[in-house]
Amino acid sequence: MTSTTDRTADTAAAVADVLKMPGPRPARPTALSTSLSFGWRALLKIKHVPEQLFDVTMFPIMFTLMFTYLFGGALAGSTSAYVQFLLPGILVQTVVMITMYTGLTLNKDIEKGVFDRFRSLPIWRPSPLVGALLGDVVRYTIASIIVLILGLLLGFRPDGGLVGVVASIGLLLLFSFSLSWIWTMFAMLMRTEQAVMGVSMFILFPLTFASNIFVDPATMPGWLQAFVGVNPISKLVTSIRGLMAGTMEMADLAVVFGWCAGFIVIFGPLTMRLYNRKS
Repeated sequence: MTSTTDRTADTAAAVADVLKMPGPRPARPTALSTSLSFGWRALLKIKHVPEQLFDVTMFPIMFTLMFTYLFGGALAGSTSAYVQFLLPGILVQTVVMITMYTGLTLNKDIEKGVFDRFRSLPIWRPSPLVGALLGDVVRYTIASIIVLILGLLLGFRPDGGLVGVVASIGLLLLFSFSLSWIWTMFAMLMRTEQAVMGVSMFILFPLTFASNIFVDPATMPGWLQAFVGVNPISKLVTSIRGLMAGTMEMADLAVVFGWCAGFIVIFGPLTMRLYNRKS
């Protein structure tokens, strides 16, 4: 009995020596580091499933070519003239439409139980959500670059120069990041990916098509003009057109920043409330 007790004590001492930290305890990960780690996770998923890039590569090309050559001659007399008006708008439509995939991806992770594991980690609670959104910003950037390159090949010439183009993309990425919080909320509320997609499309289609992306609102009926005038997508398109043309109005830019702040302030806490209730 004594030998057994001694062996148990020796084993416990050996385990304690192995588990003893050789130095000071590592610092707790910061909110930024954990968010970036989850953002990198989102990019690694694209690496292993490259088909996820289909929506940010083929859709921008298809939309730009289709609308330019279908409507260019009828609306502006020539495709080269219409692409000057269309490209900032089609850039917005392309990126805004793919923001809904943020909700789809999160919903899939929730269904698989991945987020239950994340919630058990000693990290900043919103890190998995913020990281997923940051990873999607890379996808938005790729889509923006593709649309701009294709637009330049079709004859688009931004009078605002490189500064105006870079500022436009930056504004679009900020708006898309802010808008994505709506889809993260739906990812928490809906039970399936199909439900998240259905609700997202129901919201996005009126916002993108009932806007100033394709035509001047002056040709629309009065009631539709009223909706287009307050549509946040229209405000964003107006601002990006101004930046790319070098005629930016600060009032338009302020409205877009206001919408971005509103999306984050309203839907960010709502998403986190739903996220915490699932724990």
